Amino acid sequence: MEVYLIRHTTPVFEPGLIYGRKELLLHNDFPSELEAVRSQLDRDFDITYSSPAFRCTELARALSPAFVTDNRLQELDFGDWEGKTWDTVDQQALQAWMDDYVNVCTPGGESMIQMRARVSEFWAELGASGYKKAAIVTHAGVIRLILSIVNEIALTDIFDIKVAYGEVIRVGISE
Repeated sequence: MEVYLIRHTTPVFEPGLIYGRKELLLHNDFPSELEAVRSQLDRDFDITYSSPAFRCTELARALSPAFVTDNRLQELDFGDWEGKTWDTVDQQALQAWMDDYVNVCTPGGESMIQMRARVSEFWAELGASGYKKAAIVTHAGVIRLILSIVNEIALTDIFDIKVAYGEVIRVGISE
């Protein structure tokens, strides 16, 4: 199966904001970013999935009005840190998370290993679906996890994978 991983376009936020699942508006360059995304796609998809976040569903709707949302495509849940800035959260808790984000949960949130479990479940179901071509509109974290699955990259190395706003990455999935 051919899968197009599409990161949402540029959101509006203040530098340093922790916004994993926080709802954000899209930058006013959305129309031009949408055209840039469209230019990279063969839009004859069997299905289009989207994270339920507004920044993803707006892009998914513009690409395929019949898209389907899936909660497993949400960004990392930063829990109590959502909507705060990195410099305002408890610095000891932040350091503990940064030292082992794979296993350590943010307060009230989830760890990378927990996020990988839900993304892996989605990816396995997609692989067994029988579709030939799919699009997934989601977040950098989800895309990194899918690429870590496909390319067998350790979770400790996933932040080495750079994913730009509006970037389209084409991958294959075995059925």
